[in-house]
Amino acid sequence: MRPFLILQLRPETEASDDEYAAFLAKGGMSSAETHRIRLDQENLPGDIDLSDYSGVIVGGGPGCVSDAPEDKDPVEARIEEQILALMPAITESDTPFLGCCYGIGILAHHLGARVSKDNYGEPVGPVDCTMTQAAKDDPVMAGLPDRFAAFVGHKEAVQHLPDGAVHLLSSAPCPFQMIRVRRNIYATQFHPEADGAVFETRIRLYRNKGYFRPDEADDLIATCRAAHVDQPEKILRNFVARYRS
Repeated sequence: MRPFLILQLRPETEASDDEYAAFLAKGGMSSAETHRIRLDQENLPGDIDLSDYSGVIVGGGPGCVSDAPEDKDPVEARIEEQILALMPAITESDTPFLGCCYGIGILAHHLGARVSKDNYGEPVGPVDCTMTQAAKDDPVMAGLPDRFAAFVGHKEAVQHLPDGAVHLLSSAPCPFQMIRVRRNIYATQFHPEADGAVFETRIRLYRNKGYFRPDEADDLIATCRAAHVDQPEKILRNFVARYRS
């Protein structure tokens, strides 16, 4: 069986481990079915062969694709460069790909779309997402209702639909919550692996990262804990089930 390649960007071990555990639990995977690479700690192998994997899953992180080069943390800049270098092979081969939050910025930027902080940023918390007609016929969206809540928190966003992309989900604050490219390449602006407990961990760890005022953290944790968010994980589980080999 070919594993899923899971690329993680979070430099905080607690956040990275928690995200990885959520990918496993919500995706219905065992650790033996994955090849996990923490890009904050190691480089992406230069000779990586995508045919060795069932698919690629990219997690979220504190970096922003749209930040000026001189403003990027050196580790975040290296991670971005390495993931962007992998994207041509993914899109050309139509390798199964699921980019979560940061992943939609990477995919859209690679495709020539504008990613910026000008419009469509969303505060930390739940948001209602709505399916497009195209989503209703997509196998990765099977079993989801037309409208459901998901967890978000992002400073930058895709400003227009990339050429050739299919629009799958939108929200009132952010029109491009999920897209597909070719048949097998997906990206979400929200976090399909996240539940209230996962977001509580991230709120604690990122309270000084500019996503919200530090004194708002306790209220945000309470909001996320009270939110009924249990549908987005089906996207992750459907993706894994469809491409597991």
